[in-house]
Amino acid sequence: MAGRGERGVSRVLDKLEASVNSGQYYEAHQMYRTLYFRYLSQKKYTDLLQLLYKGSSLLLQRDQQGSGADLAILLIEVLTKSETKPCHEWIDKISKLFEKMNSSIPERETFLTNAVKWSMDNNKKGHPLLHKKIAEIYWQEKKFTSAHRHFLHSSDGAAYANMLIELHTTKGLKSEIDLFIAQAVLQCLCLRNIQMATEAFNKYTGSHPTIKNDKGPPYLFPLLNFLWFLLRAIEQKHVIQFKILRSCYAISIKRDPNYSVYLDTIGRIWFGIEIPQDKNPNSIFGGLLKSIIGDVDVDTSDEEGDGLRKSAPIPDLD
Repeated sequence: MAGRGERGVSRVLDKLEASVNSGQYYEAHQMYRTLYFRYLSQKKYTDLLQLLYKGSSLLLQRDQQGSGADLAILLIEVLTKSETKPCHEWIDKISKLFEKMNSSIPERETFLTNAVKWSMDNNKKGHPLLHKKIAEIYWQEKKFTSAHRHFLHSSDGAAYANMLIELHTTKGLKSEIDLFIAQAVLQCLCLRNIQMATEAFNKYTGSHPTIKNDKGPPYLFPLLNFLWFLLRAIEQKHVIQFKILRSCYAISIKRDPNYSVYLDTIGRIWFGIEIPQDKNPNSIFGGLLKSIIGDVDVDTSDEEGDGLRKSAPIPDLD
């Protein structure tokens, strides 16, 4: 049988839900906040988390965006204060609340930032599952730039590749077919995630309608061949092959000025090749790399169309 405390919480939730259903949104929101402070002072974290999640969901479902987001932000605070570890249950609930929030409200970004910080734990860039779910929501909303940033830290190369295929086939130029996957593979390698880089490359080349019938490798696109050889060189720790590849494919690499920056970083991370002084991490290009994928000068436990002809990691086509 349910304990007295559980029955009490259930009655409160029923009463608050009735208030929301009758359109008394302001009163319900204030009651939620009053209970928040009461439960928090008593450290009734389990009841409080249940209260805030239910309240946020109800208000967001009725398009009370400000009030619903406010309770969602309080929910993340309680997860942090209660030292609740990132888990599938709460990551799933956080993702559902994020999806219900209107992208126009500033609280949505605050909620996401706080949620990623809570999820860090042993993952300094945030939990991969949370990044994946957020990336998929942005993808569904056709916010490809934001989806890209989160897919980078999701460790799901296949899903990332599927988004890139859709992005290229709907927004990109035919001549850019190899550029879309090149950015992804090189950035994953800068984040020390060769498994994701390889998975993304294989999925992209195996599923893209223009490439899958190519029967490569070798591919018709030189840059794809370069990426294929690069992944092999890293797996085999073959530094000489890496240097030869940079020389042989110099013309393809020059198609985007960022590639040279990525490859300098890849050379340092995977082959121990020191970056020349004029290309140090504090240079303009080093700063650009950090702005795109975060700080890569961390230990090995870390994961973090027209626009592709510029310096952006993914075309800004949101």
